[in-house]
Amino acid sequence: MNTQIAIPDNDPQALRGQLEQRVACILEEAARQGASACEVAVSQSIGLSVGVRQGDVETVEFNHDRGFGITLYLGQRKGSVSTSDTSDEAIRRAVEAALAIARHAAEDPCAGLAEAGLMATELPDLDLFHPWPVDPATAVDLALECEAAALALDGRLQSDGAQLSSQQGCRVYGNSHGFIGSSSGTRHSLSAVMIATDEQGMQRDYWYAVERRPGNLPAPAALGRKAGERALARLGARPISTARVPVLFAADQAAGLLASLTGAIAGGAVYRQSSFLLDALGQPIFPDWVTIDERPHLPGALGSTAFDNDGLATRAQAFVADGVLRSWILSTYSGRKLGLPSTANAGGVHNLHVSSNAGDLAELLAEMGTGLLVTELMGQGVNPVTGDYSRGAGGFWVENGQLQYPVSEVTIAGNLRDMYRQLRCVGSDLERRGNFLTGSWLVDGMTVGGS
Repeated sequence: MNTQIAIPDNDPQALRGQLEQRVACILEEAARQGASACEVAVSQSIGLSVGVRQGDVETVEFNHDRGFGITLYLGQRKGSVSTSDTSDEAIRRAVEAALAIARHAAEDPCAGLAEAGLMATELPDLDLFHPWPVDPATAVDLALECEAAALALDGRLQSDGAQLSSQQGCRVYGNSHGFIGSSSGTRHSLSAVMIATDEQGMQRDYWYAVERRPGNLPAPAALGRKAGERALARLGARPISTARVPVLFAADQAAGLLASLTGAIAGGAVYRQSSFLLDALGQPIFPDWVTIDERPHLPGALGSTAFDNDGLATRAQAFVADGVLRSWILSTYSGRKLGLPSTANAGGVHNLHVSSNAGDLAELLAEMGTGLLVTELMGQGVNPVTGDYSRGAGGFWVENGQLQYPVSEVTIAGNLRDMYRQLRCVGSDLERRGNFLTGSWLVDGMTVGGS
């Protein structure tokens, strides 16, 4: 074995090959030391991030990170270690340490690798790698352009910062079944945070973009202006009287409601009996027009992947169809705990998509008539065991389908189970900046608490 791998970051194929080779060496060392099975996960990334504020450069950061996670099994006893050192001696010591942990661990009848016959056999190219050779000076100029465009909108605006980041990385997973899979990916982002001030006080808002391809990022000036416009629109915010009204969650905020669902139907929450949907499998939990399905092979999408963290091939599948909860979200381990097969979701879901039955945000506002548009959520007031939901919110009061004024110091409350069943519409304004692909949600009958 080579004592240390070189890191050809500018050659993704060579990097993947060398990381795969090192994973194979770790698997061989584990077998040599007597492990009955082994799995290795590697992540390596490099990137540049810059930040500016009020025309000054605040940060210029380079990152170069690498980590190996090694899990060994002695029968059904498990030991895990992590290391960033890839030398032969470091790997030998890491394997020894993991074996020592396994010898002292309790037996777990559900521990172990996924079945060999379930390993992914085809790894399609999902168009995830688009590096951006941006230098620090250019990155700073782009961030300054973004900030300046926002500040030029109105003298009441100040900058709380604009940031640009470009990252590229490689992921490798291998196990002693002989499976070794790898993928390379990029992630580029631009964001701006603005503060608007008038005689009533200060209001803060932001905007951001995330893309695999740098050319798909919006023009910096356009993004900065949007951040500034959002902050200005919040001026004059006031509380509202307590009422029971429809609530329209803007698409980026609706993604949080989807995250609460995935947490509730994740195998770990189910076998630990810590989900408000424990009795819901096979039952309607949404209106019958709702389908929530996973699309892991979308070219260029941020959540796309060909294999999960157990080495299983990912696949298109529906967790909710016609409003009915059809499946838990399962890894190999959580599936064994529940006596069910894995859904190839070790590590989470991949591009979870929600069906739409309505138009854009303007059409949703018209559909709502009178109620609250939520553009910001605060706090962590979600109980995953009971489904009780109570969070601070900001946004706009709506009457006759038109924005009337910004609101602040508002609490919205309900129960997630009721909120899912009372989902009236999902818009076509699809949020794509993450792993949850959904439009805005119009939910009937929530309690909005104000003054």
